[in-house]
Amino acid sequence: MNGDSGNITPGNVRPENVKPENVGPTVAVGRTRAHPDRWMGVGRSAETDGAAAGRAAAGAAAIGPDPQLVLVFVAITYEPAEVLAGLREVLPGVPVVGCTTHGELGPGGPTDGTVTVAVIGGTGFAVAVRVAENVSGRQREAGEDLARAVDAVERRAHRVLMLLTDGAIRDQESILRGVYSVLGAEVPLFGGACADGWRMTGGYLMSDDRVLSDAVIAVAITSEAPLSIGVRHGWSRVGQPMIVTSAGDGRVYTLDDRPALDVYLERIEAPPRAWTDPEVFTAYTLSRPLGIQRRSGIEARNLSTEVDLVGRSIGGGGAIDHGGLTWVLTGDERSILDATDAACKDAIDGLDGAPPVGLLTFSCAALRAVLGEDGIVKEGAHVEKWADGVPFCGFYTYGEIARTRGIDGFHNQTLAVLALG
Repeated sequence: MNGDSGNITPGNVRPENVKPENVGPTVAVGRTRAHPDRWMGVGRSAETDGAAAGRAAAGAAAIGPDPQLVLVFVAITYEPAEVLAGLREVLPGVPVVGCTTHGELGPGGPTDGTVTVAVIGGTGFAVAVRVAENVSGRQREAGEDLARAVDAVERRAHRVLMLLTDGAIRDQESILRGVYSVLGAEVPLFGGACADGWRMTGGYLMSDDRVLSDAVIAVAITSEAPLSIGVRHGWSRVGQPMIVTSAGDGRVYTLDDRPALDVYLERIEAPPRAWTDPEVFTAYTLSRPLGIQRRSGIEARNLSTEVDLVGRSIGGGGAIDHGGLTWVLTGDERSILDATDAACKDAIDGLDGAPPVGLLTFSCAALRAVLGEDGIVKEGAHVEKWADGVPFCGFYTYGEIARTRGIDGFHNQTLAVLALG
């Protein structure tokens, strides 16, 4: 949902519609099934003071010895620097990374208005953090630099590179291609783009004591046990493909040599007002994303609300390359929840029988808008069923990262799961 696709703002989907009513001032969420050398804990706080919320959530999540990494997902209503100060009081010297959200995920259901923290610890894990700043305009170069985090971490049998990006950066595929040019296919990628609760004024990343924008954080994680990624989107192709005959700068100008907006609206049989009213266009197209062909399969792309009624072009949640094939996609609550189950199952099955000590779960803000508030509660219940008492934690993103094969791995309207064995 990066770049101009971040402007989707359906009027009935606002952060205040999901309250942290099931969260007391502080809770530790999820039992642990920790290995003696590997563990993950999750804590969540709805304290209104940022420092107090950071202290409380970190204290609840710090369940074992040798903490290696603090992951913090923060509602946009908090001051990030205050949250970081609170975390530091509880876990001094431990690397901290995180971002602002469009909702925080964890046992008990999705919430807004909380600080949600995961702590990964034990001598069986090793971590190295690297930050790239001023990324816009040099995405590929930044990706190449971030890949070097893998060189800085203690080598173990299993590894993954997690990326947290600024959701306002365009062409995030180029970041991933830069990473791939250094690491190749050997190291899987996982992550997500920060959000700002649909305000579309800009979210924030956090690394140690710094609050960042126009940046990307890379976290290299190595483990003695398997690390496994699952990713599914629940959308199906409709009709014949369209050929991208002109595209650039995150926008598609023509499909099948005709104005892209017109071809797309014809394909989805849009009502007349969607052709002329940007708000109606957004409401109608949010549940009808575009699909693009990748080696790993069909990936979903949001349609931007930056509607070009004059030039008749369309924007998306990522690059749609000239000459590529694209389809209209369709789905519903059932297909999306089936994909939630499949992503969780894939991640857990990839541990080769080792029980997980925790799950990281990144879902799309646009997917949240499609599901609605009742639907995201069901989504959370499905994830919690697969976690089976193991701590899990994540957030609603402005784009998901999951690459296990191929060069690209940027997604929209998708659930990405990282299982820690």
